Amino acid sequence: MNNNFCIVERFSKLSIGFFFLILSAALVLSGFTVLPVFGIFVALPFLLVSLYFFRAHLNKDCQLE
Repeated sequence: MNNNFCIVERFSKLSIGFFFLILSAALVLSGFTVLPVFGIFVALPFLLVSLYFFRAHLNKDCQLE
């Protein structure tokens, strides 16, 4: 498979993961300051989604062996 496609796939996977990680960190920060309990419970699913995208497998053609 084209190497450029693998680079784009890895970049999109990491950018989505970092987006959800930053979003969950912002919600945890607001959970400590503005919304004490609600912010932390809302941040937990976003943290799990970011971990999912960091651990998501690429196509078989893009996997490193």
